Amino acid sequence: MRELDHLSEISKNYDTFIIDLWGVIHNGISLNSKAMETIENLNNKSKKIVFLSNAPRPSLKVTNFLLKMGMNEKFLTNVMTSGEAAMHAINQNKFGKTFFHLGPPRDTSVFDKVKENRTSIEQCDFILCTGLFDDYDDDLNYYKDFLKNHISKRLICTNPDLTVHRGDKEELCAGSIAKLFEELGGKVSYFGKPYPEVYNLCFSAKEKALAIGDNLRTDIKGANNLNLDCIFITNGVHRGELNKISDLSNLLKTYKVKIDFFQKELTW
Repeated sequence: MRELDHLSEISKNYDTFIIDLWGVIHNGISLNSKAMETIENLNNKSKKIVFLSNAPRPSLKVTNFLLKMGMNEKFLTNVMTSGEAAMHAINQNKFGKTFFHLGPPRDTSVFDKVKENRTSIEQCDFILCTGLFDDYDDDLNYYKDFLKNHISKRLICTNPDLTVHRGDKEELCAGSIAKLFEELGGKVSYFGKPYPEVYNLCFSAKEKALAIGDNLRTDIKGANNLNLDCIFITNGVHRGELNKISDLSNLLKTYKVKIDFFQKELTW
């Protein structure tokens, strides 16, 4: 692995760039100017840019979110989310018909086409987890009590991330609920990175692709699973751990992943 000062040093070696959004392109509040300069340059060189996000919402919702942040529409040809992949499975009744939604109201678009099948946790065929309830967004013990009597149901996780940074504040994601559910003895089906299915919706095996992300568990593990070259962005979700562990090699061993390159932030 080597530190990369500029993506331009290696960009000619790849056709397609699979880029994470939250933690690389934006922080939940604003776009990263250096990352956007990089996207502009890749676009000018006619490179294929795929934004692949573990957002628990359909791709169109994320596209609209990026447009509101000020991203140019010309960069948004290829946007894929874990929520989009989950939505297709839910619409096909892959896990049963009725479901209980565990998550905030802002995520209901993921089951918009089958909203009439929403029911109570007692009566549902499966639990659809898009995140945490707004009233209990930082209390995992609440969910331990809430879910302990329902581990016979399957939980569908539409965002495998454990945490994310909104600005400087760390927030729990659906992956934290899924992990807790598994610890209770329940079974979970995941949609999104690092699982191969979502990548197959983004590019073909003929394309020489480079994955760029800040999450070792999802972005980098996903790249490893598909044998893709990858860049790890260090000033993202793991920045607190890197302050404590100055040796990046130890952090990679902890998460059992390998990287080809790393940058503090995505820079052209």
